[in-house]
Amino acid sequence: MADDPRIHELERRVDSDPASIAFAHLGEEYRRAGRFDDAIRVCRAGLARSPTYLSARVTLGRALLAQGLLEEARLEIEAAMSQEPGHVGASAALEDWRREAPATEPGDDDRALQELERWLRAIRAERARRAASATSSQEPPAL
Repeated sequence: MADDPRIHELERRVDSDPASIAFAHLGEEYRRAGRFDDAIRVCRAGLARSPTYLSARVTLGRALLAQGLLEEARLEIEAAMSQEPGHVGASAALEDWRREAPATEPGDDDRALQELERWLRAIRAERARRAASATSSQEPPAL
């Protein structure tokens, strides 16, 4: 595997300041490089300090999914979705999970689909709420 200067710089930042939120970027770079165990390790350590860091939770869910740890992935993705139902990354991760879950858990197809439908309804409701809020907060044009 070729050395990646972005990963090295992020590793240096996280090593020098373990409380840094750079852990989320490092986890994502590890995930993109196929270093799923490293991504999981870094995200879990960082989330222990910053449990509401949404993108890190999504990265963790995706890395777990890539490792075939579907139930753990689902829990992380659901945690992200409950924090921000309309989050684009969490929505995409949930779609990825949906594609993987039935293929590897044939006995759980119905549960997986029901879970997905519940989350998609929540996403749509949140988007509609935000759109309505944005529309109602706009002042009418001056006459």
